[in-house]
Amino acid sequence: MSMTDPIADMLTRIRNAGQAGHEKVDIPASRMKIALARIFKEEGFIKNYKVIKDNRQGILRIYLKYDSNNRPLIRRIERVSRPGLRIYAGYDELPRVQGGLGVAVISTSKGILTDRQARKLKVGGEILCQIW
Repeated sequence: MSMTDPIADMLTRIRNAGQAGHEKVDIPASRMKIALARIFKEEGFIKNYKVIKDNRQGILRIYLKYDSNNRPLIRRIERVSRPGLRIYAGYDELPRVQGGLGVAVISTSKGILTDRQARKLKVGGEILCQIW
């Protein structure tokens, strides 16, 4: 796993932890990853998150959420834009994930937003990931 794409690394760790049934997963923190965690929580995909100070960049701890059958609420979580292939879209071209059941996370001039928020604010940007 290359650390040239810390976002892909974060998504992979969340995916693997969910499949393994873990309660939580620790990820090296960054402003971008904390913003992603905030959206995942607002959209109900994770229980909670917190940033733990260490003497380096800090640790982002994500508390996973499961349904009544102990299946992770995050069914799919995928990187869209990558360092080698950036994917941008205007607000009118933003993807609707799983007919609106999922969320695309967009990095815009107004911050990290869901596709719904970006459409409402009429801003496009880089499509970081999709989650459903």
